[in-house]
Amino acid sequence: MTEVKSSRAGRQNGSNPPSQKSLSDYRVCILSHRQKVVCLIIGGIGLFAVGYIFFQSVFLSLILTGGAVLVPKQWSRYMLRRRREALNLHFKQALYSLSSSLAAGRSVENGFREAIEDLKLLYPDGNNDLIRELGIICTRMEYGQPIEEALQDFSNRAGMEDISNFADVFTTCKRSGGDLVEIVRRTSSIITEKLEISQEIGVMLAQKRFEAKAMLAAPILFLLFMEMSSPDYMQPLHNGVGIIISAFSLVLYAVCSWWIIKIMDIKI
Repeated sequence: MTEVKSSRAGRQNGSNPPSQKSLSDYRVCILSHRQKVVCLIIGGIGLFAVGYIFFQSVFLSLILTGGAVLVPKQWSRYMLRRRREALNLHFKQALYSLSSSLAAGRSVENGFREAIEDLKLLYPDGNNDLIRELGIICTRMEYGQPIEEALQDFSNRAGMEDISNFADVFTTCKRSGGDLVEIVRRTSSIITEKLEISQEIGVMLAQKRFEAKAMLAAPILFLLFMEMSSPDYMQPLHNGVGIIISAFSLVLYAVCSWWIIKIMDIKI
């Protein structure tokens, strides 16, 4: 009822439904200017520290900080992956609620509104992409747009297989007059089973990713330990031919790091 009142009030005040430009695109992640600056600063500091550990030279370390320009892109990919994983999980929870509402005899429109309230119980702060998207769908319905169009628009912006499949099945069933309750229930069950398997695989991958991070950190920590405990022993690596050896080792370490990251970048 809250959504109905708020959208009706918006209509009476002359407000418009959300424009296409203001809607989120979950296929890309664009960092703000502040986020890019923070990534550059943190990446630059990290690369400077690694360079100084390898070369013990401020000049060479400053040259190495140029690689910080790649950090915002990597951080953007990481944030996008986390956002999409959260959206997929919240979508499964919303399907539970929608299936229960339809089975209880509520209309489709009220089922979507109930899903919003149920998600707010799970996430009281309301800082949730799916809560906002369901609110947009309900608002569009209040302005007379068919729910199939609103759902398909969300599916296109999400770019996720589960959401696209649900939107296609829902649209076909709605237009052909099929058993919507049974369709939603079966779709919810299939997507839930798929997500549960994905989460189990994700737990195993998380362990391997932690091991990979430990392997990447080990050489840096070892060099740092040697520099602090036996600086005279490491001194030949910071002069003459030793710098070339250190540079080659750093390049080899970077290649191995890139290779490990690529191996662990498994899409479920």
